[in-house]
Amino acid sequence: MSRIELIHEALTHSVIGAFLEVSRTLGFGFLENVYVASLTRELRDRGHDVGREVSVSVLYKGEEVARQRLDIIVDGKLIVEIKSTRILHEGSVRQVANYLRATNLELGLLLHFGPRPRFYRVICTNSASRTTKNPSPRLPSPPRSPRNPSVIVARAGDANE
Repeated sequence: MSRIELIHEALTHSVIGAFLEVSRTLGFGFLENVYVASLTRELRDRGHDVGREVSVSVLYKGEEVARQRLDIIVDGKLIVEIKSTRILHEGSVRQVANYLRATNLELGLLLHFGPRPRFYRVICTNSASRTTKNPSPRLPSPPRSPRNPSVIVARAGDANE
């Protein structure tokens, strides 16, 4: 069986490892800002460049109409959105996808510090990423969001599995 190459695989592996470490150490129940600060420290300890609450422009027909703040950007390549609710809101994945579209980055991780910590990988094939070649074109395409076919969503894992 051939191995599928993931976008920024080493980076996402490191971030997910940091997420699991923070989750094991703190457990469930803190406010989001506690998890953001703890994850930031863990990522920096692992040698990553971490931007917190990075402000990005949202453009409409080339004109800035709003600004949004991202929880974390790691190494200028990966958006990390953190949630600490008991139940993950259904719009959370869409939020990460919109952040990706606003930044023209390809990859985001949604980290849910819930009662059962989980992480989700969100890929957005926007205009900036269209030049990226598929490393394995013979494999079937992953499932796409029914509302936006340029967004690929996968529940990547459960910290307790």
